[in-house]
Amino acid sequence: MSHIRVMLDYFHPWPNSAGFFVARDRGWYREAGLEVELSVQDPGRGDTLEYLARRQADFGIFPPNRLLVRRAQGHPLIAVSAVNHRALEAIQTVTGRGIERPRDLAGRRLAYNPTPRGRALVRHLVAADGGDPDAVVTVDAGYRELTVDDLESGEADATFGVYWSWDALRGGLPEERRLTWPVDEIGAPRYHSYLLGAHEETVRADPDAVRRFLAATARGFAAAAADQPATLALLERVIPYFPRPLIARSLELVAPTWTDHEGRWGGIAEDRMGPYAHWLAAQGVLPTADGWRTAYRTDLLPDLAPGHTAALPAARTGA
Repeated sequence: MSHIRVMLDYFHPWPNSAGFFVARDRGWYREAGLEVELSVQDPGRGDTLEYLARRQADFGIFPPNRLLVRRAQGHPLIAVSAVNHRALEAIQTVTGRGIERPRDLAGRRLAYNPTPRGRALVRHLVAADGGDPDAVVTVDAGYRELTVDDLESGEADATFGVYWSWDALRGGLPEERRLTWPVDEIGAPRYHSYLLGAHEETVRADPDAVRRFLAATARGFAAAAADQPATLALLERVIPYFPRPLIARSLELVAPTWTDHEGRWGGIAEDRMGPYAHWLAAQGVLPTADGWRTAYRTDLLPDLAPGHTAALPAARTGA
């Protein structure tokens, strides 16, 4: 039985990682000869890609922009599947602030983590709506994800980077007081919010184990989406500190992002990776867009028809 450590995408599990928990809970990883440990990052030791680079995790979930930046710096890291087939980020504000669309952020206080990519995307979104990006007042929120309650109390006028399928749902403000704009609906370049990947040596050393891991994971995500009441019960054991309605609504919203327009899990789209890499390079986030094609591979994914949960590849003897 091979032990595999998977680093999840956030500081705590949330419904976006449900497929891993379902695959483990139903014994599909063990059927594939794998003992899977699911963990989250310690920000004091770096993000998921840091763990992968140090070989302290076997697989991990990360945003494509961070992968492309690391590869440009010479890190031998590679994506082997997509987790989300659209962007999860959003701009959120509350009613009564005079902000009815992105261009109205000019002259307003926008809270977010002002990384080079974050600043570039904010400017892009405001400009795409005809606003003045130079007039946006940045409130450095660091890693905090402000809720609508924080906005209502006056910490900022709006926030960028919250996920419309998680952070934007939190807080006690009534739904009719919330204004939430997913970035891919207001002019952002198309991209996968999260990819799943590993150190290149991990993939080279045992591609069969990678295939078995991905097949079991695909099966887990399909089951997590298909039987959401059972998935909710499982998630409540993993993240019992969040309210049941929040977990249920988040799962309902994020599950459709796990598959592409043909209902397939895992495929990484060339028409998302290429244009996004060129956009990042144009914004100065990447030194060049060259090399994006070698940042991922999809040949290890299971060949599944839409919605299909075929039998797992057999584990090798002694695995």
